[in-house]
Amino acid sequence: MEEGIEGSAQHKAGRITMLPGQPPQCYRDNHHNELGPFFVNPDGQSLRRNPHAGNRVANVIFVESPAGTGFSYSNISGDLLAAGDNRTASDDYAFVMNWFKRFPHYKSRPFFRAGESYAGYYVPELAKLIYEKSKNLTSHEKTNFKGFMVGNPVTDSYNDNWGYVKYVYYHAMISDETYAELKKECNFTHQNDPVSHKCIQLLYYEADDEYGNMDPYSIYAPACISNTSANSTGSKFGRNSQQMVVNPILSRLRRGYDPCSHDYSLVYFNRPDVQKALHANTTGNPCVGCSDPLFENWQGTAATVLPIYLELLDAGLRLWVFSGDADSVVPVSGTRYALTSLNLSVVVPWYSWYRHQQVVGRLVVCQGNLTLVTVRGAGHEVPLLLPAQWLQVFKSFLEGSLLPSQPYV
Repeated sequence: MEEGIEGSAQHKAGRITMLPGQPPQCYRDNHHNELGPFFVNPDGQSLRRNPHAGNRVANVIFVESPAGTGFSYSNISGDLLAAGDNRTASDDYAFVMNWFKRFPHYKSRPFFRAGESYAGYYVPELAKLIYEKSKNLTSHEKTNFKGFMVGNPVTDSYNDNWGYVKYVYYHAMISDETYAELKKECNFTHQNDPVSHKCIQLLYYEADDEYGNMDPYSIYAPACISNTSANSTGSKFGRNSQQMVVNPILSRLRRGYDPCSHDYSLVYFNRPDVQKALHANTTGNPCVGCSDPLFENWQGTAATVLPIYLELLDAGLRLWVFSGDADSVVPVSGTRYALTSLNLSVVVPWYSWYRHQQVVGRLVVCQGNLTLVTVRGAGHEVPLLLPAQWLQVFKSFLEGSLLPSQPYV
């Protein structure tokens, strides 16, 4: 998913345990029920207001991308066989530039990109494209692009994978024996090299069996037990064996935090009157999350986007990474390993930040305007689980200000 500020894209992907170079697994997500102005009620027929919506502090645009996710589509069937990271970045860039042509009065305003999960690749890749292409644009053609923010993001396959292994062990989700075997058998590399069959077995069967039918997206939250949930929170979902061999974290992407709210959304977005009001579903296909052919034929996933971070930091752009620390899917441990590998000096040392009288996370600022923020107790989808805390982070990102380091009333 990507939620953007004046320009973005949405990707439906699932649980990440990313072996190198693997395409994202098609999955049922919940991103449309996160930071918008409304939430879908349990009856699937009505809405309630979200008092912490992102559009309280910014103009927010949601774009379903690549074509084939949500209600988006292509008139060229072959596009489903050519989707991939590069194609997505190119299409999203075309959207951004055409949007600003359609609404030129926004061109001078600060413009950011934001997203979470697999958007950890999408957002930097598009940001790089915007930055590099702007070098050949006139001042009249350029946008006022200022930077990006990503949440619980896929960042670097090597560190994301080891971060996952360490996280599930140190959160008592797997046994000492399985952890020892994972360290012995998992041959993660910094390239998109295949992973051993034994490692796959350990990741997808032994480890899953040990931590049971829980919600890996928010490990302290109750699991969804809805009868309508396609795969509940169980781990024995449909798997593509090639995807697992190429990139485990991506093929472990399952579905977003529930419990069950995705089911309510599916009911609501498949109502004919809702689709008519949204001017959506012109092809007559139901809203199901994404099209399987997209991800069965995904054309390339980078092993890392860390070089893009360095390039954009050198260009003076603002980069923020936030991470709910109760997410085992793309855990904060992997994100910290990845960012630490950049070897940037610390500008603002690690400290606890507050919302009123309570510690709600930690923050550190590194050389070049790179900020890492953790959100205590939040899972993969921070805006859904802790919306007030997320809005506080979002507002600080837009302002380029630090979060409070002392309790306040």
